[in-house]
Amino acid sequence: MTGTPPPSFSSSSENGLAALPPHFHGFALMHIAMRRDAARLRAAAPAWRGGGAEWWQRLREVIEWHHTSEDDVLWPGLRRRDADFDAQARELHDDHEELDAAMAAVSTAVGRGGDGLVAAAKGFEEILRGHLRDEERVVFPVFDRLGERAYLAEERKVVSSAPVRVMTYLQPWMFDGASRESVAHVSSTIPPPVRLIGATLLRRRYERTLKGILT
Repeated sequence: MTGTPPPSFSSSSENGLAALPPHFHGFALMHIAMRRDAARLRAAAPAWRGGGAEWWQRLREVIEWHHTSEDDVLWPGLRRRDADFDAQARELHDDHEELDAAMAAVSTAVGRGGDGLVAAAKGFEEILRGHLRDEERVVFPVFDRLGERAYLAEERKVVSSAPVRVMTYLQPWMFDGASRESVAHVSSTIPPPVRLIGATLLRRRYERTLKGILT
């Protein structure tokens, strides 16, 4: 974006959340969780015995929703508010198609009992990490220019687009391994009844699913 000043913060959640504005944290936690689970899949792939098939399916559903909601909800919202974003949005959509193909390769290998999963998991992680790095480089300056109130208005539209299956998985998945400070900040934007269910019933369901990849 020619003429746009550089952001005054670290431009990647790979460096953690401390340097990011607080209203970025919900979006950034999803990216951190994706990288975490891509690494889990790669580590589990050589000894795959099929127990993680449900875990992988849930992860794929979350990622597919995340980038579909970006293409259909968030990117159009950002375009309306920031004219400089239009060309970059097209590039990010192409990245999503490449990521879909990488996830399809993982699903094929999982369906074959793990045959080919080592290569598929490695390719998925590499594509995912590269995509998230490029995406944050583009969108974080846009979030910064919009400011907290305008950005969060767009983020609420994204969250409301989540299907029930994703919504009931999203909160414990995002908070898995997150710092107490980050959880507290993002939780403050979640209605108390939803927050309570997410920290109890949904967290237990999530942990049962997670056992398939960790054992």
